[in-house]
Formats: sequence, C-alpha cells, structure tokens
Amino acid sequence: MPLRDRNKNAELEENLKRICNYQGVNGILIINADGIPIKSTFDQYTTVHYAAVISAITIQVKDLIKNLDSSDELNFLRLRSEQNEILIAPDKDYILVVVQVSSEV
Repeated sequence: MPLRDRNKNAELEENLKRICNYQGVNGILIINADGIPIKSTFDQYTTVHYAAVISAITIQVKDLIKNLDSSDELNFLRLRSEQNEILIAPDKDYILVVVQVSSEV
C-alpha cells in the first residue's frame, strides 16, 4: 500500500476514534454506494441491519429531494427517536452514519 494511502487510512481511523469519543455516541458506520458496510464500531448483526435500512432510507430521501427540486441534493439527514439520533452524511461513494443517544432539547 502506498504511503499516501496509509496516511489517509490513519487519518480516517483517527477521525473515527475522535467522533466515537464524543459523549453520547453509540457507534459509527461507513457504508459504500452498494449498501455494503465498510467500517463499523457495531457488532455484525447491528452493522448489517443499520446498513440495509440506512441505505434504503438514503436512496428514498435523495429521490424525494430531487423530485422536489431537480437542482438540489441531499447533504445531511438527521433522524431522531426517543432513544437515538441517527446522523447520516451521504457522499458520492460512501455514507457516514453516526448513532448517538438522543438528548433533551
């Protein structure tokens, strides 16, 4: 692996660790464009479950945004329940998902 790729991987790992250390963060998941989990801090069952559901939701919301305004695109999605908050940051090739404990507003 070229040095540049190793540096990028190390930087990614450092950023993921930093995010995981925030108070209330339960875990992080990175999904590729095909809905396949690439990186996760969850157990295998939770990883596969979240990847399937989040991929489907992201595709649907992207389509919704495009239908509302063809010049617009989805940048960030925040889902909140009584227990958890799911932060979804879709990109061209990947989806970053952060699951954290819902806080009182």
